Order: sequence, then C-alpha cells, then structure tokens
Amino acid sequence: MSTVPRNLPTSAPSKVLPTKKASARVALADVGEPGQQVLAECFRQFGVEAVYMKGNIPQRFQLEKFEACVVRLAPEFEPVMESARCSPSNNRMVIYGLGGNAQEAMKYSKYGINAVFHDPVERPSALKLVRATQMLLLHEFRRYVRIPLITEVGVTLGTHKFTASSREISSGGLSLSSNETVAAGAQAEVSFALLTLPRIWIRGNVSWRGSKSFGIRFDTTDDRRLRIKQWIESYLES
Repeated sequence: MSTVPRNLPTSAPSKVLPTKKASARVALADVGEPGQQVLAECFRQFGVEAVYMKGNIPQRFQLEKFEACVVRLAPEFEPVMESARCSPSNNRMVIYGLGGNAQEAMKYSKYGINAVFHDPVERPSALKLVRATQMLLLHEFRRYVRIPLITEVGVTLGTHKFTASSREISSGGLSLSSNETVAAGAQAEVSFALLTLPRIWIRGNVSWRGSKSFGIRFDTTDDRRLRIKQWIESYLES
C-alpha cells in the first residue's frame, strides 16, 4: 500500500506524465528557487535536461550548445539574451522569458522572446507552456509549423490603428493578444519585424477573435507573404 507524505494534500492529485529520456538541453540563466526546480521538472517531462547557470553565462553560450534558455526579463539580463542570439551555435535557440507579461516582453522583442513563464513559477501553467512549445524546442518542425514569438505588431482596421503583441506566427497568419475589440472577417493590415526580417507590412483579415486575442489570416494574393514564408523556413532549418 502506498503512503502519502504528510505535507502533501490527499485530494485531487495532479497528473504525472511519464519522464522521457533527455534529448535536448535548456539553460536556466540565474533562475533561483523554487522556480528552478519546478522548471527543471516540467522540462524533464518532455525529455529536456535543465542546466543551471550562474556567473559568465554569455561565455558559456559561446562554448556550449543549448536548444533553449530561460532568462529573466530585466535590463541586467540583456547581455544573456544578446549573447544567445549572437552565438553561432545558439542563435536559433528558444528563449523563454521569466516574469512580466507580453507587454513587458515586447521591450526585448529584438532578441526574439518566444514565450514567457510567469513569476513566481507555478507548475500547472509552466507545464502547459512547455507542452505548447516542445515541438519547436525538440526540432520536430514537420509537426510544428507555428512559431511562438512575442513581438510588437501594428494593426490597422480601416481608420482604427493600434498595437498588439504576437503570440504565434506561421506562413499563413498570426495570433495576437490585445484588449481591442475586433470583428471577425474585418479586413486588416499588420506590420511587424522578426529578428533578421526587417519590418514588413501585409494585408489580411480577422479570422477569429477571443476575449483578449484574435487571429489574422494573411491575404494569399499579397506577395509580401512569401517573405514571411521564406523567413520561417530559414528559421526552422537553421
């Protein structure tokens, strides 16, 4: 008969996923406890080994290969983000921000923040985020055609202009976070920049909307869509 430790609740136990053999590495850049342990456990569920890093992290990025890193969204950690993107072997790694929200993540959009863990780290939400991005992290690109990436997007709906933040992008469209009210089917023009891709403008229409999010499907007759397609293919093949 199994026993339950006294410090753990006896009701509604959380589902434990089988642990996979590590096939990739994620750097936890100066991530303290208890978030360090929670993140390591979440990544381990999907076969990703967590490596705790302190000290001269930019130098390690020049010497070692990682598939991803978790770094705090703060000015003092910009050298870590920059070194990741400038490293020949790590410039396409998945970068997870720690702390803040999408608006704050956009301050560091030039470094290509892919997704954000909330701080303090909570296991259910952290596990959900790792699950949503695991295909990109593990390079299973044929099964993952959408790239999670947080960047500022200018949106024009008729005479109404506003700024939103991207969530995911594909060659056919992108999903956005915004408090603005949009109507499904509305024609739009969006503009954004993606790491090595300079700012681009492209037509589309609102394909779906939620309470604080909506999707844009690119106009298939807009030739500028091909530049996005080429950038995504290059990103996935690097």
